[in-house]
Amino acid sequence: MTPEAIRIVTQLRREFYSLFATEMRVPVIITNSNSSASNPSIASWVDRQQRLNYVYIYVHLSPDELIPNRPFLLKLAINKGAGIATFTKQHQDYRKPNQRWYFELTLLPEEILDFLPWIVSLVQSHEKGFNSFALEPPHPFEVKMSHLRLSGDIWTQKAGQQASHTLVVQ
Repeated sequence: MTPEAIRIVTQLRREFYSLFATEMRVPVIITNSNSSASNPSIASWVDRQQRLNYVYIYVHLSPDELIPNRPFLLKLAINKGAGIATFTKQHQDYRKPNQRWYFELTLLPEEILDFLPWIVSLVQSHEKGFNSFALEPPHPFEVKMSHLRLSGDIWTQKAGQQASHTLVVQ
């Protein structure tokens, strides 16, 4: 990963997690990364059933010195993603991480902040027991909204186009 990509993802995490904590209107703990201890940067909260939930932003693909034209794609994961073992050790005062549902979205860095209200709405809808999306997404997905589930791996159209363009070119 290039130093510029590292800077961008660090900045986006900081901004997204901070805004997410404000919008959730429940206590949200932001754990900043500590590379020496292998701790990922995560925002976490406890739901009404006292289950630990978290949102985690990480790099799916990134340009580097060997492949500078590789697309820069992020994953925004809810209750899914790397680093959960270390994360749960830090939060042993709660029973378990919420494994009843997860959501993962692959998107471009410039799309992530646009998804903040949609992600908050998704989390709040799920906690209330609704099995639908309250808001239209700010950027179209590769699949139609009617085919989406609350659990799954979804890509924005632009992220999917960039990834498939890379596979064709290389």
